[in-house]
Amino acid sequence: MKNSTNPVAVGIDVAKASLEVSIGTDGSTLQFANDIEGHDRLLAHVRDLAVSLIVLEATGGYEAAIAGALQAAGMPVAVVNPRQARDFAKAMGILAKTDSIDARVLARFAQTLFQRDDLQRFIKPLADEALKALQVQLLRRRQLCSMLIAERQRLSTSHHSTRADIEASIDFLKGRLNKADAELAHLIERDHAELNTLLRGVKGIGPNALATLIAELPELGHLTRREIGAPVGVVPLNRDSGQFRGRQTTWGGRATVRRALYMAALVASRHNPAIRRFYAHLIEQGKAPKLALTACMRKLLTILNAIARDQVPFNPALHQC
Repeated sequence: MKNSTNPVAVGIDVAKASLEVSIGTDGSTLQFANDIEGHDRLLAHVRDLAVSLIVLEATGGYEAAIAGALQAAGMPVAVVNPRQARDFAKAMGILAKTDSIDARVLARFAQTLFQRDDLQRFIKPLADEALKALQVQLLRRRQLCSMLIAERQRLSTSHHSTRADIEASIDFLKGRLNKADAELAHLIERDHAELNTLLRGVKGIGPNALATLIAELPELGHLTRREIGAPVGVVPLNRDSGQFRGRQTTWGGRATVRRALYMAALVASRHNPAIRRFYAHLIEQGKAPKLALTACMRKLLTILNAIARDQVPFNPALHQC
């Protein structure tokens, strides 16, 4: 492979067993296996290119290994929501959908993103082994919670002949959930003790919210107060057209982080003096409760970001409404 000095955008369509790769926006695509050997072959193929940006879709975790390998090799990688990529394809007039077409669409998307001034917000920081361990343990906890909810729902309508078996399953899942919580606490204390101490000093931030923020919002403390809301989806967006002026709404972002932040803000609006006063002030101004709570989510996230950035404990006096 000859050295190339021209910036090249790369799109990778990820499947469970294969990777469809478009190097540049025109021409044919290349196929690699989605395993260690295939990743090595792909790295060897692009290593000497002046890669501007590599874009992959989030595909339920199948993209994690290759994204990590590319980032570890020093390449800029953005993992985007599949809906974003599909909307981009439709805007480009590309309605057909195959692996090779998707790869070329992602390469065009990479070319477009590369020209943006805010490119860095699309490039998620590379997770180290400690962060990966926390992320997979958090995912396992969510899986256990889903199974426990499902079994409890089955119990309410179960026949008496199966009730004992479902109850035994519920007891087992409770035990596994307790072990998962203990393992999460251990990983946070072992690898993120300082940040854990700082963030848990904020009333409203419980163990689940804390684990979610540390594991799934690694940008915390590294973005400005205006930028940190975008990855979570708590930035109000205008809905105006012509003379019509619609209500601002929040949209997009990482759903798991947003859900954890919602519960944290709900608790904080009652028990955290700074957030409680802020919530009451908005209600007095005539804001709807849901809108006021969303604003509390944004304020709480801004506070947490400042704490992580400055490495100082929470001081309610600094966050008066």
